[in-house]
Amino acid sequence: MKIFECKVCGHIEFDKAPEKCMVCRSPASAFSENAAAIKQPADATALNDSEKKHVPVIVVVKNCGLLPDSGCTDVHVKVGEIPHVMTKEHYIRYIDLYLDHVFLSRTWLSPEKCHAAAGWHLNAQSGLITAVENCNVHGNWISEASI
Repeated sequence: MKIFECKVCGHIEFDKAPEKCMVCRSPASAFSENAAAIKQPADATALNDSEKKHVPVIVVVKNCGLLPDSGCTDVHVKVGEIPHVMTKEHYIRYIDLYLDHVFLSRTWLSPEKCHAAAGWHLNAQSGLITAVENCNVHGNWISEASI
């Protein structure tokens, strides 16, 4: 899978660059292929402490709490098995969510005021969820889960 990164806002796209960035609306020329744009643990079965603070944890709840009986699926993402700090100096800037590698949404997080977590209510019953979080110190980290 190819990874393309917007040089204006850091948005990630998979497989090909879009005509316009879904986050900042920059043209396709703002994207460049960058295999190193997302960090992954060396061994997903044995995370070190830094990885435990950065790899997103995805929780899928098939029955949406906010919109019951609507076919909604809740997706919750928290950054890290060990919760990531949210200080002025070190924090999670945003979490991006994808369904089947297609961008859905970016949630911006404020240091000191937010936890390193977000939730979405999807109109989807199946597919591959991808969460990409951006740490202001340690860059982008990824995790995936099936609905």
